[in-house]
Amino acid sequence: MRIVVLDTETTGLKPEDGHRVIEVGAVELIGRRPSGRRLHYYLNPEREVDPGAFEVHGLSYERLKNEPRFQEIADELLNFLKDSELVIHNAAFDLGFLNHEFALLNSPTRIGMSDNATESFCQVTDSLRLARELHPGQRNSLDALCQRYGVSNKHRHFHGALLDAELLAEVYVLMTRGQNDLGIGERQSQAALRPLTEILSAGSLLKAVVHEQEEANHKHYLSDLRKEYAVPPIWEKIQ
Repeated sequence: MRIVVLDTETTGLKPEDGHRVIEVGAVELIGRRPSGRRLHYYLNPEREVDPGAFEVHGLSYERLKNEPRFQEIADELLNFLKDSELVIHNAAFDLGFLNHEFALLNSPTRIGMSDNATESFCQVTDSLRLARELHPGQRNSLDALCQRYGVSNKHRHFHGALLDAELLAEVYVLMTRGQNDLGIGERQSQAALRPLTEILSAGSLLKAVVHEQEEANHKHYLSDLRKEYAVPPIWEKIQ
């Protein structure tokens, strides 16, 4: 499936409080590789930017007031996202804002869109949810994932929609690289993450070739464990 990795920046935290989208960045992956196609817009939110939001992305209303409004780029954005697997970090936040913007258009249904819902014309994958499944109890912000997967983000002084989408695209491919290794194509990456107990019970692990001396050393080691702890070592139970 064609993948589009997307990020947004906004004037504040909640669309229901009147906050708007001020930046959209999206990059396309074909065969899990960047295709070179991307979309990037700065948008006029027709309102001031909250101080807390400005500290995150550095975009003021003064900077944005001459940019296009969302309704001017809506069709191009919809066509770019249509029929893709849409990857977003903390998808509920960005989708809440995008769907709010589409609802404000008060226009006829566009290219198969229903109920002003982005989810009606593309499949959504929340990379934050996936990261939490892969790394429970750890920090899973985009910066933390960049560090964990060796993706350089030294140039990320502020949050920026296109920059963050590009970084997330690299991280997402690395997080889900088991898809290709196991030959399951474009299926959801969670399907590649079978529990170890399931793999063991399925007998799908490859057997290693053990030389006679290595086997003798192993048996000697198990014998020492039995003498020291007076219980059978767990490896004997596995064998």
